[in-house]
Amino acid sequence: MRGETLRESDMPRISYVNGRYVAHRDASVHIEDRGFQFGDGVYEVCEISRGFIVDMTRHLDRLDRSLTELSIAWPMTRKALTVVIREVIRRNRVVDGLVYVQVTRGVASRDFVFPRSDLQPSLVVIARNVDVAAVAKKVENGLKVITVPENRWDRVDIKSTGLLPNVLAKQKAKEAGCQEAWFVDADGKVKEGGSSNAWIVTKDGVLVTRPADHGILRGITRTTLFDVAAKLGYKIEERGFSVAEAKAAREVFLSSATTIAMPIVEIDGQPVANGHPGTITLSLRQAFFDIAEKSPA
Repeated sequence: MRGETLRESDMPRISYVNGRYVAHRDASVHIEDRGFQFGDGVYEVCEISRGFIVDMTRHLDRLDRSLTELSIAWPMTRKALTVVIREVIRRNRVVDGLVYVQVTRGVASRDFVFPRSDLQPSLVVIARNVDVAAVAKKVENGLKVITVPENRWDRVDIKSTGLLPNVLAKQKAKEAGCQEAWFVDADGKVKEGGSSNAWIVTKDGVLVTRPADHGILRGITRTTLFDVAAKLGYKIEERGFSVAEAKAAREVFLSSATTIAMPIVEIDGQPVANGHPGTITLSLRQAFFDIAEKSPA
């Protein structure tokens, strides 16, 4: 009716699937898509904030690396993909939210070995809004995490769609009343979360995160936080840290494209950082948007 405001829940969501913009509820891929049968694909998630795509260059650079590591061709040129990404965001009227890009090896008769070299990769792009107020509430309250033994494959540096260990870890966290699970290696050192990188702040105000050369994903938000920390004058050490060190830290937080820098106030049921979000974490979060790359959506 004229004069009424269209609620987001009433808006038809639109997604991109292999050359077509389709209603999200009708979007589908072939049953022999290798992403569906083998997890033979990669993905990226970009934050959309205030109408801008955050750190898109770095995300597309990492997409290129993941595709190269798995010998999957680009489904289209990089320039064409940016056009599709922006169009999906526009059609869904996303101002604050996320855009998800997934590329798989494509559709072929089920066989473990790679199919023919000229196979057309599959491409899916999805965008949606997020509840900004709900995110702000999480920042205010902080998150709780549990720790789980590392049980993933060795190439977690590739942003692969094969995420079953992450799914099980995050489900275990949910059942424990927590929001994230940290993978811990055989030496008792924290690796990363099910969908985030892990950080602590020492008593001296030094930011510590595990090196990204092996064993964790080189998070894009993690990388940009290095720029933010430098701008704010904070020192960063790339080294491993134990669960015990994290529990005794001045502050603890996680980072990802959908959370930026999110305070952690409890680990395995034990309060950390006095059970409240820390000031350094909040300062990183507040400065992030101004320092990160912003591409108009």
